[in-house]
Amino acid sequence: MSEECLICKSPLVYAENDETMECALCHKREASKTKCANGHYICNDCHTKGMDALIGFCFSETSKNPIEILRKMMQMPFCHMHEPEHHVMVGAALLTAFKNAGGDIDLHTSLLEMMNRGKSVPGGACGFWGACGAGISTGMFMSIISKSTPLTNEPFALSHQMTSKALARIGEIGGPRCCKRDSFLSVLTAIDFVEKHFGVKMESEKVVCGFWPQNSQCIEARCPFFKARQ
Repeated sequence: MSEECLICKSPLVYAENDETMECALCHKREASKTKCANGHYICNDCHTKGMDALIGFCFSETSKNPIEILRKMMQMPFCHMHEPEHHVMVGAALLTAFKNAGGDIDLHTSLLEMMNRGKSVPGGACGFWGACGAGISTGMFMSIISKSTPLTNEPFALSHQMTSKALARIGEIGGPRCCKRDSFLSVLTAIDFVEKHFGVKMESEKVVCGFWPQNSQCIEARCPFFKARQ
């Protein structure tokens, strides 16, 4: 049922404090709170290996529907059930759909910036920072399209409002985490926010999740996307 450790598929365990760990794939040593029950640690870079394929994918995508685009990303080889690739995918799907719906951005530059920013949010941020990386990704998306910096006025405000709305929606459902659920919630929240503040109407759809068999912590009937609720 579960997809957890990339090495042995055993469940992940989380420590209260950082420990120095060695990545089982690249042998890089760094501080983390996360490893599997058998002691394997996988760094963020190894978790997101192959994600550069998003750039070419997004350039070839013509859809105005970020949910549709996100689903396709979730089927790509680099994407796992959980973990930090979603922190980039949410913003990348929104940037692509925004551009295709008439948004005025340089998609290539925007995607590269999204990649750099999203990859800086570590796995487990949802539980340890109190801010899910999928929700934060909508704020990154908003800051990119509004050209926000720490010194801007309205773009600064819009970026924070976007993030707060996405995180509030995620918080309403509660845990445990599901990167798929939180990504869908974040994108749906962003679609309405963008139309209201930018007048760009991206397309949407009813979300029915097909990933729950891979998630041993699926909340099932509590999830708005669980198949049995549809």
